[in-house]
Amino acid sequence: MKTVLLSAVAALGLGTSAMACPNFNMQAAESFAASGAQLRAAKTFNVVAGGENYVWNCSNVRPGTDQGAGYFTSQPDFSFELSGMAGMRLVVSAVSECDSALLINTSSANWYYDDDDNGNLDPKITLTRPVDGRIDIWMGTYDGEYCNANLRLETFAR
Repeated sequence: MKTVLLSAVAALGLGTSAMACPNFNMQAAESFAASGAQLRAAKTFNVVAGGENYVWNCSNVRPGTDQGAGYFTSQPDFSFELSGMAGMRLVVSAVSECDSALLINTSSANWYYDDDDNGNLDPKITLTRPVDGRIDIWMGTYDGEYCNANLRLETFAR
């Protein structure tokens, strides 16, 4: 009986931690639609970077890119409905007041993470073959602190 009770408590604990992770099924704080042509002129969005969820404790998030630390909210900061992306590459970057990190989930369910590729402890991810559809973006921080940041999206011809 004691083993069953401990197993039930452990399962509840694991279920709770899995829910406290970046989740693309949650509605984003802000949503936009943009075409590849519109993003030829860079678009910048203000955001507070940071979060309470350590990305590598989240079994649902497995980026095939950078493996650094990062803390993110559960809810995406942004969702973009992208169109006209054929022949483009999409550069998603940030400039922040702290050591920020970037997490992206694409419409093809691929995760991307970066910590410092934009220089000055700021992230940048280049999607070389983005597809039309929804992209969710989280602005986090390396250490779990919060700070002001600017997210930037821009397209270039491939």
